[in-house]
This record gives sequence, C-alpha cells and structure tokens, in this order.
Amino acid sequence: MPIPPLLDRLLRAHGPTGHEQLAFGVVREAVGDLGEVESDTVGNLIVRRTGTGEGLHLALYAHLDAIGLAVAHVGDDGLLAVHTLGVWRANVAYGQRVEIAAAQGRVAGVVARRTTDDEKVEWGQLYVDIGASGGDEARALVAPGDPMVVVAPPLELAHGRVASRSLDNRAGLYVALEALERLADGTALDLSVVAGAHEELGATGAGPATHGLRPDLALVLDVTYATDVPAGDPNEAGHHVLGGGPAIFRGPAINPRVFELLLSAAEAAGMPYTVETGMRTHTDADDTYLARAGIATGVVSVPLRYMHSPVETVELADLEACIELVVAFARLLEPGVDLAR
Repeated sequence: MPIPPLLDRLLRAHGPTGHEQLAFGVVREAVGDLGEVESDTVGNLIVRRTGTGEGLHLALYAHLDAIGLAVAHVGDDGLLAVHTLGVWRANVAYGQRVEIAAAQGRVAGVVARRTTDDEKVEWGQLYVDIGASGGDEARALVAPGDPMVVVAPPLELAHGRVASRSLDNRAGLYVALEALERLADGTALDLSVVAGAHEELGATGAGPATHGLRPDLALVLDVTYATDVPAGDPNEAGHHVLGGGPAIFRGPAINPRVFELLLSAAEAAGMPYTVETGMRTHTDADDTYLARAGIATGVVSVPLRYMHSPVETVELADLEACIELVVAFARLLEPGVDLAR
C-alpha cells in the first residue's frame, strides 16, 4: 500500500519541539481553502472552519512537534555538543545521520560517541560530526540552538505498514487534516484543527490554543504504544496492535459522553477498536480538559511500534480507520448534546 502523499510530506518535514514553524508550510498547503490558518506566539498552527449552521464547535488536536536535538556548543575541534528536544534515549541516537536546520540552509551530520567502551550510552558521551576541519569552519555553518532531526525518511514495509521518524505525531496530524477535508461538505459544526506545539516537552501548547478557540469539545489525535512486540505489555494500558484499529482512551481526563459517542461511532461503522486506559493520557488532552471552564475531551490514538525512534511504525489501515472514526463521531454531534458528567 503506497504512503499517502500528505503523510509522506508531513513525515519528511523538519520541525522538532520548539521549532514547529519549520513544518508550517506543509500544513498550510494541505489546508488550502478548507479554513483560515493562523499561528500564535507559542508555536501552534490553528485552522478554523465555520460550519453551515448553529452547530457545536469541535476542535481536533494533533501535536506538530517531534523529538529531536539542538546544537548546545561548537567546540574548537569542530564537533557539536547537543541537547535533546523532547525525551528519547541516547542509544537510539548513537550512529544516526542527522539534518541540522541552520541559518544558511540544511547541514548534514552524524552522531558519534566520545568513548569506545560497551557501557550504557549516555547523552553526555555523544556529539555530532558535520565534517568541519575545526571550530571556525563549524561555526560558519551552524550556531548554538540550531535544531536537528534524525534522517529517517518514510519506508514502505509489508502489509501496508510504514516506518519513519516523526510518526509521533505527524500520523495524528494527518488524521486531523484528512478528517477536516472529509467534513468540509456542509456540516453544521464549527471545526478547528490545532497542529500543536511543545507536546514532547510535557507543557503543551494546547492550553493557550484552547483558551483562544473556546471549543465545545476537544478530540485529541495521537499515537499510543503498540503491544504486539516483545517488549509490549498490555497490562499497562490495554492491548493495542497494528491493524487493530483506533485506541479510544478512557480515564479521568476523558468526558464520559464523548467516550460513549466514540464507541457508538466505531460500533456503528463495524470497525475494530481497543480501549486504552490510564490515570493520565500523556497527550494534549491533559491540558485541554482543564482549560477555561473545562472542555469535554476525548482521545483517539493510532497504535505505533518503537516510539521515539527513527523507525516508528504504523499500519496505514489504522490511520484510515481513525479518520473514519473522527468523521463518524463529528456527524453524531447534535446541538444541545449533554456533556455534563
């Protein structure tokens, strides 16, 4: 199964945490005339589309940022110390190729290690080599704070599966943008999409975006840990598999009526789904449901293998099922629906 062109463009775009604007162009192009697009000082890109009548306002949240690195220091030897953007493991980064977004353009580099022993790899041992002959040449190419991402373009695998960097959470954003397009056929809903900033930092941009949007409902679209791998543990948050359809979250942050409507939409469509549970969602939902006077919130996630690595893997059929679920859920929303607990 070929990778959808929009998903391919989203995955190839730069834009790690704090530098989301580097991927704005791809999102703006995808939205086209489907809605009005604006950005804020936090780094959220927000799409607004007015419905045809007195409908509710549904906001779809899918964070745009991805894990990455940034230049921390340029040494006199021309080698670059780095710090992380988001939380991921040093042993995953070691030996990878990277692309640095510098003022003069993109700069290629490789992640190397200051020691040759076999002990645990730590971030403090790693550096990036861009091939510079010394500090002056390196400083002419890059500067402290320049962001970088691992070079890991989309790779088609068997059974309609895709491996790539940044599927967390460009996969969720793809679902949101496709749902926006499919709901542009005269729905009464006011519909917004928040391509959110800073989610990988834990302090997300979803709160400020929600404060300005004032939606009636929030539906957060993200990825969750697939448990159909040797290290997967269904006892932690449920059993979620590639090809198993959307994971629908149930927990304190989730509005019970929104959860029920999501289940109803999935069952009416005859699609497979799983239920994910937890004290916290570890998504934008943890900020949206407490914003303003409280926003009725739900979470739909795509099962994903190898989280926070260059080989994050999903099944395209699950993305399509998530899109269909979002559209079906939106069509169930009637004015005056009771969202009180």
